[in-house]
Amino acid sequence: MAKNRYDKNIVSEPKPGDRHKDTDLVKFPFYVDEEVVPGAYYLMAASFMGTTGQGSPPFEHSHDFDEYLIFLGTNQKDPRDLGGEVELWLGGEKHIITKSCAVFIPAGTKHAPIYFKRIDTPIWYLATGPTPKYPVPPDIQRKIQEAQKEKR
Repeated sequence: MAKNRYDKNIVSEPKPGDRHKDTDLVKFPFYVDEEVVPGAYYLMAASFMGTTGQGSPPFEHSHDFDEYLIFLGTNQKDPRDLGGEVELWLGGEKHIITKSCAVFIPAGTKHAPIYFKRIDTPIWYLATGPTPKYPVPPDIQRKIQEAQKEKR
């Protein structure tokens, strides 16, 4: 049982059963949504330590809610330096990111894939939006399932 009233609001573990899985190149230290903290918005955090060769997420999609994608470098002498290069597709346009930044994506705007092209120092990647759970769009869920079948 929690000692303090708001202990439940401090999240320092991955969500049990979450679809995001740690690898040697990407770690997911925590994930928040309404199931983890009642009333919370979704928030996903990942630390990229090497390139994976695949999009993250891999397919263009949109949501019915606004979203922020946040890219943070870990260079202590220059926190604005991303320490690598990220290719982000937004509204059908390719953007190359080399500085720490927050990207605001209005509801309905197509975005992704996101490619971590070069990583010199670990890059923090966070995604959040005012929705209690992150709904995987049905067309993306179908594409993921098709890709998994092809791997077999």
